[in-house]
Amino acid sequence: MFAVLKTGGKQYRVQSGDVLRVEKLAADAGDKIQFNEILMIGSTIGAPRVAGAAVQAEVIDTIKADKVITFHKRRRKHSSKRTRGHRQQLTLLRVTDLLESGADSTGVKAAVGARSGNGAAVQGDDRFALNKADQAEMSRRVASGEAEEKPAETTAQEV
Repeated sequence: MFAVLKTGGKQYRVQSGDVLRVEKLAADAGDKIQFNEILMIGSTIGAPRVAGAAVQAEVIDTIKADKVITFHKRRRKHSSKRTRGHRQQLTLLRVTDLLESGADSTGVKAAVGARSGNGAAVQGDDRFALNKADQAEMSRRVASGEAEEKPAETTAQEV
């Protein structure tokens, strides 16, 4: 039996025991992860995804792909050249299980893509949602008397 899963904007046809190179995921070597975006498994075709299906895999390592070199040359009078290289970061996986149903109750960590850079992996406007949660918590503490409200600071222009 095989499955078609989607991760990193690409689709992969996998069987149990296959070794894959996918876009970098937020997981360490030895972790067990689960892909929930399954487009097809066995003879079941999703519309667009198969509900309750999953593919479980074990992370082998985080690797870099071969270097891709881009070379730009402007001809004739300009005589300018530019060379740049790039190595894509990848995650090496070994597929362990194909689940046609019951993916929600497995307790395995979902596969999440890693962001480039050293910053925290905050997607979109989640940081604003976190700030609103902090504000709501502080409002609750002020109302219950655990904390006292600070007056807003006035600047020299307002006075």
